[in-house]
Amino acid sequence: MKDIQLRTLSIFSAAGRVERSENRKIQYKLKFQYYVIMKKIIPFIILLQLFIVYPFSISAQDLPRSIHVLVALCDNINQGIVPVPASLGNGQNPRQNLYWGALYGVKTYFKKASEWKLIKTIKNPNQHILERCIFKKTGSNIFLVADAYDGARIVNTITDLIKSSNGSLGATININNHKIGIYGNSNLLAYIGHNGLMDFKLPSLKLQKSGTSKDIIVLACKSRSYFEPIIQKTGANPLLLTKGFMAPEAYTLKAAIDGWALNEKNEEIRLRAAKAYQKYQKISFKGANSIFYTYNQPL
Repeated sequence: MKDIQLRTLSIFSAAGRVERSENRKIQYKLKFQYYVIMKKIIPFIILLQLFIVYPFSISAQDLPRSIHVLVALCDNINQGIVPVPASLGNGQNPRQNLYWGALYGVKTYFKKASEWKLIKTIKNPNQHILERCIFKKTGSNIFLVADAYDGARIVNTITDLIKSSNGSLGATININNHKIGIYGNSNLLAYIGHNGLMDFKLPSLKLQKSGTSKDIIVLACKSRSYFEPIIQKTGANPLLLTKGFMAPEAYTLKAAIDGWALNEKNEEIRLRAAKAYQKYQKISFKGANSIFYTYNQPL
């Protein structure tokens, strides 16, 4: 009887060893198959990362950012302004105009700025614009397109600004193999010049909100009172407006753009503008600071 029990145990023990051996074989086989499969698919995973994930992460950084500046040339005859010297107030001559070719005009000032390079000048790109200058910010992928509108076409200038702010007017231009958005396709819109809304009402425009919020700068006397209600109807962001009379010259614009390029907050950009205005106008910071406004400005 004892022999039978020992044999039985021996049989079960041998069966257990066989089963464990078979299990190990199966495990080895499964591991080998897993290794073979992973060896084949890992290159595809790497390719997916390179061609799908990686390009999207880069494109967000490297896509050109564009600024479109609409300048209504100073015009003694066609605008309700206090007259300036004739050469500065000839709205049909960009070369010497107060807001374009003069010392603190947009073209001259940005052309002299070390971090901006003038890459192209276009004469009469359309019937309202006398000259277009395209700048690129060094060390970045930021382009600035500045348009000198005929001073007699100030209504068209402001109308184009408003239509651009909600995207109903948009265009692109190709520069050095880059597609640059202008008007409603730009990332930042700016207006420089006389506050024409003090003199006239805009033609009837549909001011529905656009799908994207665009940053808007309006450097003109008391632009907040006249432009902010319109800008808000378009869904745009009033980045920098004014609360009083001021000189809409390019140093203020450049200071604001410097902050915008660094993705600063509205209030930081406003303070940059005020400091630049203080410096060039040689007034107190308190006086300069009181001129500029941004949406959601701290009290």
